[in-house]
Amino acid sequence: MPYILATLAITALIAGPQLWVRYVLWRHSTEVGDMPGSGAELAEHLIERFQLEGVKVIEAGKDQNYYSPSERVVALSPDVYHGKSVTAVAVAAHEVGHAMQFCREEPISKLRDKYLGRAGQIQKIGGTILIAAPILTLLIKSLVVFLWIGVIAVITMLASVLMYVAILPEEYDASFNKALPILREGYLPAHLMGKAHSVLKACAFTYVAGALLDILRLWRWVRFIR
Repeated sequence: MPYILATLAITALIAGPQLWVRYVLWRHSTEVGDMPGSGAELAEHLIERFQLEGVKVIEAGKDQNYYSPSERVVALSPDVYHGKSVTAVAVAAHEVGHAMQFCREEPISKLRDKYLGRAGQIQKIGGTILIAAPILTLLIKSLVVFLWIGVIAVITMLASVLMYVAILPEEYDASFNKALPILREGYLPAHLMGKAHSVLKACAFTYVAGALLDILRLWRWVRFIR
C-alpha cells in the first residue's frame, strides 16, 4: 500500500501541471457572444498596431500555439485561430507577446535560443540512451551497466526540465508584461480579465508542464524495461 500511494503521489506531481494547463485552457474555451474578433483577428490587429514588420499569422495543427522567430510566424491552433473565447484571445495575445520580444530584440528573448534547443537535444539523447539500454545490457551482460545507463538517462531528462524552467522568465514576460496589459486596454471586458489571467498563467507554464510529463513517460519506459 505505501508503494502504491507513493507511486500515485509521484504521478500526480509530475502529470498534475500538464493536466492543470489543459484544464484551464479547456475551461475558458467557451465562445463569448459579444467577443469582437477571433484569436487570429486579434493577433493580426496587434501585429499591425505594434508594427511587427514581417510577422504573419498562420493556422497550425491541434494544440500547436507558438511563435517561430526564424519564420517570423505566429502559429495558432484551429480552436485559437477561429475561436472567440477567453482562451483564444489570451493565447493569441501571449504568442504575439513573444513576437514583440523578438522583433524588439529584447534581452529576455535570448533565453529561448539559449535553452530551448538544448533542452530538446538533451531529451533526445536521454530517450536514445534509454532505448539502447536493453540492447547494451544483453551484449555486455551486466546489470551494473544497465543501472548506470538508466541513471544517465534520468539525469539527461531532469536536465531538460531545468532548461525549460530557465525559459520561464520569457514566458512570464509574454503573458504578464505583454499580453495582460494589452487585454486590459479594452480588448476584454473587465469581468473576463480574471479568466484571462488564469489562461495566461497556463501559457507561461506550458513548457515546464510538458517537460514534467516527459519524466513520467521516462518512468514508464523504465518500468517496461524492468
